[in-house]
Amino acid sequence: MRNQSNQCGLSSGLNDRRSTVNRLSAENVTLAYDQRVIARELSVEIPDNSFTVIVGPNACGKSTLLRALSRMLKPSEGRVLLDGQVIQSMPAKKVARTLGLLPQSSIAPDGITVGDLVGRGRYPHQGILRQWSQEDERVVQESMAQTGVAELADRYVDELSGGQRQRVWIAMALAQQTPLLLLDEPTTYLDIQHQIDVLDLCAELHEEQGRTLVAVLHDLNHAARYASHLIALREGAVIAEGAPNDIVTAELVEEVFGLRCQVIDDPETGTPLVVPAARKARARAVAVETS
Repeated sequence: MRNQSNQCGLSSGLNDRRSTVNRLSAENVTLAYDQRVIARELSVEIPDNSFTVIVGPNACGKSTLLRALSRMLKPSEGRVLLDGQVIQSMPAKKVARTLGLLPQSSIAPDGITVGDLVGRGRYPHQGILRQWSQEDERVVQESMAQTGVAELADRYVDELSGGQRQRVWIAMALAQQTPLLLLDEPTTYLDIQHQIDVLDLCAELHEEQGRTLVAVLHDLNHAARYASHLIALREGAVIAEGAPNDIVTAELVEEVFGLRCQVIDDPETGTPLVVPAARKARARAVAVETS
């Protein structure tokens, strides 16, 4: 029910966290770049087997939190735990076999083909006693087929459009075959059809394969439609978290994004659908407040 208060949704999420131990969490972390602090004493726990989406305004700490959860950014204080261990203390290959990451900006080596780049997702599974196998080849082909880039296998990555490159990077992340997958703005550069295709794929990985997904998305309606668990950030702090139907209200959207809106039921899914107030209505509201 979306008419309950944001605080109730937050309290419910905190109670759930205390009663369970999940594979990936951050405990009282302070996240900073040099001396610029992005978040202080931030704690989140990613529910196992969830499709968790992190939302919030620009520069609120979404991607920074994802970088910390993936071991790309070491907290100044606090700790990130993966399977009960401090993630910074774990061998890199062990982390890579458990947790995959699609970063926001990825740069491919010059002159590499799509097939070779996707194949690099199998690196964590290689070793002195285990070289490239038929299983690796099968996983690479399957990952390219799932993301619609199989026909591009022999093309050079730097020849592709931005949307095609994004799908290639997603294919590489899938080829890693990790139970946890983190995606930083996976729909960037994609047109609306391919955005939905990627999010449908994420939903399939979550629902049919049981993977735990964590994604940063800018589109709140996409987040509300696809997420099983939503984390709303503002200025490096969790404002609310829980199932979209429980926490997405007009009041929450205005608190987090500063946007006046209505929240109605999505006619396709019944999930929350944010309808921004018209420009004139917002202008009238501002005029009333300042008069």
